[in-house]
Amino acid sequence: MNIEKKERALLLGVNLNDGEDFERSMQELGNLAEACNMEVAGQITQNLPQLHSALYMGKGKLAEVREYVEREAIDVLIFDRSLSPSQQRNLQDVLDYPILDRTTLILEIFATRAQTREAKLQVESARLQYVLPRLVGMHKALSRQGGGSGLANKGAGEKKLELDRRRIEKRMAELRKELDKISRERETQRKQRQGSGIPRVALVGYTNAGKSTLMNRMLDKYTRDASKKVLEKDMLFATLDTTVRRIKVGQGEEFLLSDTVGFIHQLPTGLVKAFRSTLEEAREADVLLHVLDYSDESYRKQRQVTEETLKDLGAGDIPVIYVYNKADRCMEEKELPVIRDNRIYMSAKTGAGIPELVQMIQKQCRRETYDKRRYF
Repeated sequence: MNIEKKERALLLGVNLNDGEDFERSMQELGNLAEACNMEVAGQITQNLPQLHSALYMGKGKLAEVREYVEREAIDVLIFDRSLSPSQQRNLQDVLDYPILDRTTLILEIFATRAQTREAKLQVESARLQYVLPRLVGMHKALSRQGGGSGLANKGAGEKKLELDRRRIEKRMAELRKELDKISRERETQRKQRQGSGIPRVALVGYTNAGKSTLMNRMLDKYTRDASKKVLEKDMLFATLDTTVRRIKVGQGEEFLLSDTVGFIHQLPTGLVKAFRSTLEEAREADVLLHVLDYSDESYRKQRQVTEETLKDLGAGDIPVIYVYNKADRCMEEKELPVIRDNRIYMSAKTGAGIPELVQMIQKQCRRETYDKRRYF
């Protein structure tokens, strides 16, 4: 049996002691690398008061990296933060090895997970936006082609760069046009749903917190239509495509539930912009279900990341129900669910707390409907 050999990756990070959970960030970087089907062979870190403006890390530390790479047969170097175009070029010159950063990894995962045409176009747009200012570093090999003197080579390289830049800019314009068209169609669909008067509820939260699992448990209980279920996997960014489902809960009450792409620490701004039309589902919702992995010790930081992203999207003022999911991993299941104000501790996987959560949603939706009638 032919098993594909995984690339061996070395993780590189700088701890600025700026209040960020550095260890957690490096662990998350390793998870991202594994999600890209790489084997994490080790990591090298450095404490600095600030990032080296030209090289990200100090020269002495980079010499240590070179020794490690040669000794341990490393295939790719992965930096924890996003590298600037100049840092990427300089590091390529110093290390002469394939280099990725956190943004590139996330873009790679999105590219492999995108299923619908819209998601594929959104990812391509974000990737090209990221690649464009980094063309010089990516075309380092051009300076060696042609076999002539320095000036001849430089001319060939610059010409190739200019052609690539024009090609990318043309493609980006095409993508913007296509995405604008899809965005208008999505807006029309949203207005139709809005006109129906059915409350809209959006699932938001950190990647792999259990949003899709929660949607599927609701579908199991209230629709029993397996064809309506969404992809449910224990992996980063399993869901990239927004799915909207009608949840009928009896007595003529129903609501529309949408599943959205998960957030992550240092989510590339290009991706947020590219997926803006998809994330509009959250901004147009009457109620947000903010799903958190309660068993993850970093859930407070993840909550903060999600709230900041929602605020940037203009969805910071929408009523929220906090769903502390996977609580069965740290509480007795017989105790679940636990409800405190707008928080519920539950387990989407076992279904403990689903009816109670639906009651909270109904109560909040009735309150929103009442407020709208009152003021409008």
